[in-house]
Amino acid sequence: MSLWTRITAAIAALAKGEPLSAVFDHLRTPPEKSIGFTIAVIALGAKMAKADGEVTRNEVMAFRSIFSIPKDEEENAARVFNLARQDVAGFDLYARKIAAMFGPDHAVLADLMEGLFHIALADGEYHPHEDAFLREVAKIFGIGDRCFRSLVGRLVPGAVPDPYDVLDVAPDAPMAAVRAAWRHAVRENHPDRLISHGLPREAILLAEERMAAINRAWEEINGKKAA
Repeated sequence: MSLWTRITAAIAALAKGEPLSAVFDHLRTPPEKSIGFTIAVIALGAKMAKADGEVTRNEVMAFRSIFSIPKDEEENAARVFNLARQDVAGFDLYARKIAAMFGPDHAVLADLMEGLFHIALADGEYHPHEDAFLREVAKIFGIGDRCFRSLVGRLVPGAVPDPYDVLDVAPDAPMAAVRAAWRHAVRENHPDRLISHGLPREAILLAEERMAAINRAWEEINGKKAA
């Protein structure tokens, strides 16, 4: 059974009149968390796509840069998107539901934030309303300012990533602390760890991109300290 077929089944299981956001209350363990992750990205993305005042074709198509949607599953993906747009619940409810579902698993929620950044930037502009939206979601997820700055630095065109933000350490931290932070970040973001959480392939690809950024940050700081 494909991911999208399972998502359709999960939505169909909702009681009559229940909003899409209620689906998170029924999803707990792998592989169900892959359903929750996918619905969360689409639902939060659908609501964020309206944050700058309009939903553009590029923002809708941005889901294709995150999720591999087979031709015969496009209708199911569109249904999730439309259900989220129609739900009267605010984006904060969706964010709290998914945060409660995964708990304090920083790496998983960081993956979700990256997906939202990709959608926000799909139209080539990082709108102030989108920034406010993403900052509020990050706050609900328990993602700190330094991690958020790291996402902006890595993903927003023209922004320059601070290697210390990427590793979530202070610029004056001793090298031993930086090395420990790097090792912790590698361990937390390792694809095998995320696979064990039952996340979809798309989340693993986002984690691999972040791993590359983590290693670049370590190399940059290590090079500066050695110079």
